[in-house]
Amino acid sequence: MLSRLSTATRVAARLPAASRVPVSRGYTLDSFVGGSGNSEKWPVTRTNTILNIVPQGEMQVVERLGKLHTVHGSGFYFAIPMIDQISYCIDMRERAIDVMPQAAITGDNVSVDVSGVVYYQFTDAERACYGANNPLYSVRQHAQSAMRAAIGEMDLDEILHNRAALNAHVKGAVQESATAWGIDVKRYEITEILPDRQVSQAMDKQAVAERQRREKVLEAEGEKTAATLESEGIKIKLTNESEGMLIQVKNEAEAEKVKLTKEAEGESHAVMLKAKAQAEAIALVASELQKPGGEEAAKLALAGTYAEMYGEMGKSSNTMMFNQNPADVNALLAQATVAMQAASNSGK
Repeated sequence: MLSRLSTATRVAARLPAASRVPVSRGYTLDSFVGGSGNSEKWPVTRTNTILNIVPQGEMQVVERLGKLHTVHGSGFYFAIPMIDQISYCIDMRERAIDVMPQAAITGDNVSVDVSGVVYYQFTDAERACYGANNPLYSVRQHAQSAMRAAIGEMDLDEILHNRAALNAHVKGAVQESATAWGIDVKRYEITEILPDRQVSQAMDKQAVAERQRREKVLEAEGEKTAATLESEGIKIKLTNESEGMLIQVKNEAEAEKVKLTKEAEGESHAVMLKAKAQAEAIALVASELQKPGGEEAAKLALAGTYAEMYGEMGKSSNTMMFNQNPADVNALLAQATVAMQAASNSGK
């Protein structure tokens, strides 16, 4: 125990004042500092105070005369001073180790710097203490080498777009070795991928070109959509106009049909009324002819009408009509009598 304290004192004396870790609480440590400034300490020890208390989430490994004696969980226990030594205090909670940026060559010969974080948890205190001299350092180094090997098998585009596969590959490789060190690797996450300057500039140009291409495509699609909508509007307008004209023609034809039907019905009704009136007139004349003196009166009226007809024909036409006996009144009466008999027969 005294040798460990003296070693810790010498290490602390070599470190700068800002990075020295006080050992007044009885901790002895052999530490290394990562590239991110985050230090992982191993091993962490504690001074035997006879009655020792183990915090929750921690396990303490006690060695008796340099040999493993027992492993204590949270609670308290008694240890013999000068004989029992608390050689390891192990935090059993999940923790993280920063993996410093590592230069690697991708499958398509692009130089990249990749950094990550390993999330781990101790599950077996005995293996953690005696499986490796420094299990945390071993995990870090193995994660770096596995990451470089995985990157060498992948192209840059695949690394950038398929980080999940790379994370799973590194996690599986580290877990395979970490089981013997009492460590369960929960997951591995890539934090940053930095290609070299020339590749970064080329990627920036490619991104600008892609954005310009998308802009042009969107403009073309917008113009296409506008033209399509405009043509659809014209089509709908013409369709509506033609349908309206068709409806108008149908309505006009229907109106003309109704008009002609009504006119025909009116003419038919007028003809029927006229015929009925003529029939009634003929019947009335026939009935009057049956009365005493009716026939002589009809003859005289017909003869007068006949004479008047000849007069009108003479006025409106150049045709000259001569009767065989123009001064023969009896001949006119005879003609009138024949006409009356014909009318009487048609009325019967």
